Amino acid sequence: MKRWRGELALVGVTFIWGSTFVLVKSALSEVSAILFLALRFTLAAVALTIIYRKGVRRDGILPGLLAGGLLFIAYVFQTRGLELTTASKSAFLTGLSIPMVPLASSLVYKNRPRLLELAGILVATLGMALMTLPAGRFEMSRGDFLSFLCAVTFALHIVVVSHYSPVIGFQTIAVIQVAAAAALGLLSFRFAEPVRFHLTGNVAAAVLVTGLLATALAFTTMAWAQQFTSATRAALIFSLEPVVAWVTSYLLLGEVLSVRGKVGAVTILAGVLLVEFKGAAAEPDSGRSGFVTKAGGNTSNR
Repeated sequence: MKRWRGELALVGVTFIWGSTFVLVKSALSEVSAILFLALRFTLAAVALTIIYRKGVRRDGILPGLLAGGLLFIAYVFQTRGLELTTASKSAFLTGLSIPMVPLASSLVYKNRPRLLELAGILVATLGMALMTLPAGRFEMSRGDFLSFLCAVTFALHIVVVSHYSPVIGFQTIAVIQVAAAAALGLLSFRFAEPVRFHLTGNVAAAVLVTGLLATALAFTTMAWAQQFTSATRAALIFSLEPVVAWVTSYLLLGEVLSVRGKVGAVTILAGVLLVEFKGAAAEPDSGRSGFVTKAGGNTSNR
């Protein structure tokens, strides 16, 4: 019963994350990207500090700052990419971070990736090419490329968090990384781009939903749910995020992928699931103490 409730809670988090692509894209016409991130992370940092203030350890400051820097950079790429591409494309390209994690881990820790991991990366890369590259031409839009860079940075962020969270605790790295991302946003939004801010209903809703629900509540929910299910099963649930974004983009914005784009999206999801089912087959009940980040990656066994 506890595992069922935990996994149901993770499904709820997946729906929150998948739907925020549409919400954020709508808000970005009224607020500049870096300022939006500063507002989002500041609100989330305040909420997480209130929740976890007694669990923060001083020896987690440097790892938290490193994770927060990567987290902020990843969200900059994602948010700027959303300004220039569709919400559904951004979601599927961001999902590439999941099969990229074993490759990033191999580069950092000098271990050899498994054959299925490499196969998943190749399948997902083929899907990205089908989804973003025009037929017969090797070129990618700026928004698609920024979304791809977001996936690379999220993969590095997952590797960092997986290394440090068992050592310093989830509460510590969660609070410090979000606070660091908030500080980077507040320090840079005036210089990084022309500042735009119109306080509309869309902007207020996007800041509240992404700050309180998609960041603060999501991190809290994951910390609770991961006690009752494996990190692999959680990652499989989170791999449905781009599908949710695809559906909500169609229903709310009328975004329609071409046949080639749909094939690419399904291929990306197949590559993600290929990597994650590798973990499910190898460790069906392990990884309960692992930590899964926003990008949806399994961080307990990579």
